[in-house]
Amino acid sequence: MTALTEGFLRLPLAHRGLHDVADGRPENSRAAIRAAIKAGYGIEIDLQLSRDGRAMVFHDYDLERLTGIKGAVRQRDAADLAQLPLLGGDEGIPDFAEVLALVAGRVPLLVELKDQHGQMGETDGILEQATADCLAGYNGPVALMSFNPHMVTRLAALAPLVVRGLVTCGYTAEDWPLLRADTRARLRDIPDYGPSGSGFVSHDIDDLDNPRLAELAGNGAALLCWTVRSPEAETKARKVVQNITFEGYLPALPA
Repeated sequence: MTALTEGFLRLPLAHRGLHDVADGRPENSRAAIRAAIKAGYGIEIDLQLSRDGRAMVFHDYDLERLTGIKGAVRQRDAADLAQLPLLGGDEGIPDFAEVLALVAGRVPLLVELKDQHGQMGETDGILEQATADCLAGYNGPVALMSFNPHMVTRLAALAPLVVRGLVTCGYTAEDWPLLRADTRARLRDIPDYGPSGSGFVSHDIDDLDNPRLAELAGNGAALLCWTVRSPEAETKARKVVQNITFEGYLPALPA
């Protein structure tokens, strides 16, 4: 297990970059990433897989909400995805290698790998391998995480020197209607933290009273949370967690 570097606990993390479509900065876009760097924040991004096995910086499994075009990310090659304009901006979907070159170690980069198979089970490892390949030779502060503990475990073998963590929450039936009830019940207690070799969790702000968090913190886990949308919510969250992932406002930076 490796630990988060100091920057991940000090600099607020811009959720999907410092995005604001009113200013031409869609989520997970190069423009949003540049804005976060300029403002001095850390950055959180998401990865989905293209048809030809490339790690693409995009949140949803489906393209429609963010591009207006129906269909899964995984049904298109990376070159095609790069040409699909993000709504509210003037650029296509970036791949992970592009974003790493853009960030170039200047700020901490928290990277979430999205579950590719729908039930938080064993994976084919393609997205994990693509992610590790991009990170080979990258020297900046970076951490990897996923809701799917199997993906985190795979990353331990593929990128053993990169700190890993779990994205966690209360797994309510309302928020996770397609996930089996027994899977939701199991994941709610975060049983995979130790076996996956995790060094942190990033937990849902609406479930910070989960007693498991205090137990993990007592055993040395770093606690982050998502997604903070106001100064008032930040003040409340910081009573439990060491750092936040935010959007919709500008948190104060440390002196």
